[in-house]
Amino acid sequence: MKESTRYAKIVEWSEEDQCYVGRAPGLIHGGCHGDDERAVFDELCQIVEEAIALYKADGKPLPPATSGRLHAPDRQSAA
Repeated sequence: MKESTRYAKIVEWSEEDQCYVGRAPGLIHGGCHGDDERAVFDELCQIVEEAIALYKADGKPLPPATSGRLHAPDRQSAA
């Protein structure tokens, strides 16, 4: 499993900007944008990979995961 899969990647249409906006909350500030949803997602994935590489190069621990089982609340304990 790639470390980047631990981080949620969100691409959504922005009415205000009239384009798709990509972000990875909890890992990067800002994001990317464009007219093609798939291209924005691909660019966002690359940005996430680069952010992880920068954390490692700087010797910093990665932020907590924002996707998958590592982040989702335990459904049994929520009941």
